[in-house]
Amino acid sequence: MISFELGVEDLADTRFAVSPLHETVVSLRVLQDPGLSVLHLPWRRSVLARLEALDTGLLMSLVSRRRTLPDFLTPRPAVFAPAFEEELAVVRRTDPRTVRRDLPATHAPDPLPEPLREAAAAEDGPVVALRDRICELLRTYWEIAVEPIWPRIRLLLEADMTYRARQLAVGGARLLFADMHPNLRWHDGVLHIDKMIGRHRVAASGRGLLFVPSVFAHKPAPPLSPEEPPVLSYPSRGVATLWNAPPTPDATALVALLGAPKARLLALLAEPLATIEIARRLRVTPSAVSQHLRVLHATGLLARARAGRQVLYRRSDLGDRLAAAHQGHDGTAP
Repeated sequence: MISFELGVEDLADTRFAVSPLHETVVSLRVLQDPGLSVLHLPWRRSVLARLEALDTGLLMSLVSRRRTLPDFLTPRPAVFAPAFEEELAVVRRTDPRTVRRDLPATHAPDPLPEPLREAAAAEDGPVVALRDRICELLRTYWEIAVEPIWPRIRLLLEADMTYRARQLAVGGARLLFADMHPNLRWHDGVLHIDKMIGRHRVAASGRGLLFVPSVFAHKPAPPLSPEEPPVLSYPSRGVATLWNAPPTPDATALVALLGAPKARLLALLAEPLATIEIARRLRVTPSAVSQHLRVLHATGLLARARAGRQVLYRRSDLGDRLAAAHQGHDGTAP
């Protein structure tokens, strides 16, 4: 078990961030072990077909038999949404002593894999060369495997954070942690993370707690080293919908009446959803969604209600009747 001691100031400084570098590094687990997530198998097959020219041996050696990863490859984001190159620049500045600390700690009690062994045991020069080689590989891997789908991933992560913010506003830290994952337990100002390889306790001591949602994480994961500041990566909500095709209503009377974008919105909003979640599912920008939502709401086809800091939209009774009439007209669901 790993525990974070959080004082009042730490809770006040609790925040979220999205990290493209973190997603890139953590996705290596799924690439190595497809059993971690059946949901990502289509992505994995697609990526493997495009990695033939890359030194995947060195990349895969970063993932231990226990699925742990070196801390220095996932630095704590300094801002809400850093660019990939900004985060990679932080890794490039990692002190060689930190690299030598993290690589053996990642693989312990197993020996280091062959691609890492010689450089990690050498002086600073070879360690720096290894660090820089890893950074170059990660950049290429990001461009092939993650960057093309990053807008879709980011929308999902931001939708998760919107939901978490509401949980925090409604029920405080206790509800936030209780709803995040079964391995998390909040008691007397301490966040306990169960089923961890490590066994240590970290006092936040005014550094706050940073949450990093992840589509590729399969369980909550703090840094391996107790020397690192409190960060918690956790599985994002909605991953099962990540690879789903956006809904497409039948191109008949409803589309002719409303236009395709508004018809898709009306078809989707049988349940209450926030703007960012709607945008994620339809794979468009939130601003584009907002324009159509305003029109549909003004014409009485949508109802809206505020829940904490977000506004939820759902079909109104009139919208339900219109959607039902369309279903009855062509025999298909809207």
